[in-house]
Amino acid sequence: MEKIKIGHIITRLIIGGAQENTIFTVEGLRKKGYDVTLISGPGLGPEGSLIEETRKKGLRVIIIPELRRTINPFLDTIALVKLYYLIKKEKYALVHTHSSKAGILGRIAAKLARGRAVIIHTIHGLPFHPYQNKILNFVYVNLERFCSLFTKKIICVGAIMKEKALSAHIGNKEKFVVIHSGFEVEKYQDPQIDSEKERRRWGLNQNDIVIGKIGRLFPLKGQRYLLEVLDQIKKAFPQIKLLLVGEGILRKTLEKRAEGLGIEDAVVFTGLLPPEQIPKVISTFDLLVHVSLREGLPKTVAQGLAAGKPVVAFDVDGAKEVVIDGKTGYLVPAKDKDKLANTIIKALRNKEESISMAKEGQKLIKKLFPVEVMVNKIEEVYNDVIGVKH
Repeated sequence: MEKIKIGHIITRLIIGGAQENTIFTVEGLRKKGYDVTLISGPGLGPEGSLIEETRKKGLRVIIIPELRRTINPFLDTIALVKLYYLIKKEKYALVHTHSSKAGILGRIAAKLARGRAVIIHTIHGLPFHPYQNKILNFVYVNLERFCSLFTKKIICVGAIMKEKALSAHIGNKEKFVVIHSGFEVEKYQDPQIDSEKERRRWGLNQNDIVIGKIGRLFPLKGQRYLLEVLDQIKKAFPQIKLLLVGEGILRKTLEKRAEGLGIEDAVVFTGLLPPEQIPKVISTFDLLVHVSLREGLPKTVAQGLAAGKPVVAFDVDGAKEVVIDGKTGYLVPAKDKDKLANTIIKALRNKEESISMAKEGQKLIKKLFPVEVMVNKIEEVYNDVIGVKH
């Protein structure tokens, strides 16, 4: 049987959950015998590029320089035209888009170029949210509504995104399917990871109590909330250390904030870490804290639970799908600093109970998040829409 040609389109290949999800998907489909191409914009940004790593995996990658995350009518038009001609030339049977900008341009290009091509879109995080400019929000919602008209299936990495999309009158229930964003779960349980060695790497000692946050140092990621409650936590646990994993435009702002609060000695900025280092750095945590104000389904929370680490998370978007309050971790109302501090203190004081909940979360992650589970479910969607068993 002739290989089914599939084009996956994403805005940029940087270190991030949506990008890792897409790479795992393309790699898994190629192993299953599909003819898959990954189309992306350049890997721009402080998060670090994954383009070369992706090519080293033997995946076919095509870069469209004009495909950028920020809105630019001139570059966006060129990107749309290039996507149109590429899809027309390659004659993909199925076009699968990821993220918001690539989702809009890629789906429109696919519709114009190949009327019979099946179009799939994955929502890793909705492009519209409550903290957004109202005009921009209106534009994004209506673009998503328009593109959903010619999208065969919409995959969401969490149930909350499906609910929010339907509430915004995007598509209908029949179009949506929830497939959690897979990762290499087993790497977070690797007994060969030397957590004490990793602690020494970051200047931490055996007696330190480490709370960690993984995420870009960008607005809405919430690192400032942890800085602002750290002094309160220090009163209960003088040996507390905060490990902030990630890089971004707020690095200097957060460093100055830590200095202003007099807690700079208790805060460690790791900078950018490649994906293979994340299981190692998580091994140093006594508690993983997730305080983003906007997230699809927070993969770092799933990664922490995969490693058996207790978790405290803001109750936003898809967090409750993996952090079942009082069962697999602790949920805190978003922006509630007093509740955040008290819950972190509670989680650290009740260590055995917190670890027990983390073990329950670990069972859930093992069931829902392995890469193979994700790829198999995506293949089921393809089989359903193409109508031919591969």
